[in-house]
Amino acid sequence: MPTADYTVHIVDDDEAVRKSLAFMLTMNGFAARIHESASSFLQFAPSIHHGVLVTDLRMPDMSGVELIRKLKSTKAGVSAIVITGHGDVPLAVEAMKSGAVDFIEKPFDDIAMIDAIIRAAAMLMEQPGAPTGLADVQACLDTLSKREREVLAAVVAGQPNKLIAYELQISSRTVEVHRANVMAKMRAQSLPQLVRMAIEAGFGQA
Repeated sequence: MPTADYTVHIVDDDEAVRKSLAFMLTMNGFAARIHESASSFLQFAPSIHHGVLVTDLRMPDMSGVELIRKLKSTKAGVSAIVITGHGDVPLAVEAMKSGAVDFIEKPFDDIAMIDAIIRAAAMLMEQPGAPTGLADVQACLDTLSKREREVLAAVVAGQPNKLIAYELQISSRTVEVHRANVMAKMRAQSLPQLVRMAIEAGFGQA
């Protein structure tokens, strides 16, 4: 539920997007603050103890991925969500590897954004890497077939279905079937959740 314990920080170079999102969140009981650029937010970030960042991936002064990477060095208490366009899922995956906790694809509705913010805020209170959580994820990973693990590794790498199909020498339709099976076996409700679980478990990482 919305709470005064944290503030949602909106970073987007589009003023109309910033204002409309802030208005929607305020009307739904959230404390919201807008920042016109990634650079201005970074200057403010060290003073944040409990915050949720909602940032666009593509901005003129700094990408959302770069912002999240730089945010790490500020020691700010922030969970980050990135907003991505249709073709930017690989960038969103890169953002999650850099520390984002979720991504939302445009166009999104108000409920999807609110749900993502509530999840991100809950992560502020969680102890990262809880053994039971990782054990559960690993148990799900162990149920995947060799081909399903190959597809999952490609998804975590941010590859689109057509490229996965080409590299594995299977049809795009077969890739879709494997992805659906992976989602079911991992008990993932969304692509961001699937990617997050894989990253937390160290799957596909050197």
